[in-house]
Amino acid sequence: MKATSIPAHEQSFITSGIDGQGKKFKLKIINVPIPGSTETVKIVSCVRENNNDSFYFKEKFPKERIVLHFTAGYLKGDIAKLTDPNETVSVAYVIGRGGAIYQLWDDAWWSYHLGPGASGGNTEMSKRSIGIELSNIAWLRKSGTNLVTSYSNRDVYCRTDETSFYTKLPTPYRGESYYATFTEVQYASLSKLLRLLLAKYPAIAPTFLPEPLRYQFIPQPTAHKCIMSHVNFRATDKWDIGPAFRWDKVMI
Repeated sequence: MKATSIPAHEQSFITSGIDGQGKKFKLKIINVPIPGSTETVKIVSCVRENNNDSFYFKEKFPKERIVLHFTAGYLKGDIAKLTDPNETVSVAYVIGRGGAIYQLWDDAWWSYHLGPGASGGNTEMSKRSIGIELSNIAWLRKSGTNLVTSYSNRDVYCRTDETSFYTKLPTPYRGESYYATFTEVQYASLSKLLRLLLAKYPAIAPTFLPEPLRYQFIPQPTAHKCIMSHVNFRATDKWDIGPAFRWDKVMI
């Protein structure tokens, strides 16, 4: 999908409530106050129309860290995958490129979101963390004057002269140099959501990992009770969030 087509794609989900697999959702806007602040966060409650909740566990555990991900997809497919009734792989929040924050389930509960072989253990770390997915197609490859997605050389994301849609790293990260950018409204929404979660869960320090540790695999993650990302738990085959993400735009 071309980057220029994404706004219409996301709007179609807001209008219809139907994901990429044809599942129907009840969408409801809620303004959530941030404890200790006059600020509120606009959140879209996103619940299956048939109330299916088999993709997460209604069990509460102390939350010790927040883990940022990107979806490597587009919103309707992202929602579809993260609400698959045959899987228990999900996150509480998805942030669309248009800035909408979709809440799939209560952030006190949990689902697997780090993957087999995650440092610290997929089960233990998933139980004690809050996952946030940002809708983003992830790394790109150059094909002539175009940048294409990892899914197909014919899936053109943008032209190389459309520089607002991608970042070229000076040094490849985990073998890839081109990454789709995040939008300004995604950074703004993420900032607000993080302020909300940090106020709710004081055991999570309001800090990021220091650079360059921020982009490294951490074999013993239990020592870090702060805002982390997926790559900190996986030594290979994951790129989120990585150095193409503008950490300086996240205000907590």
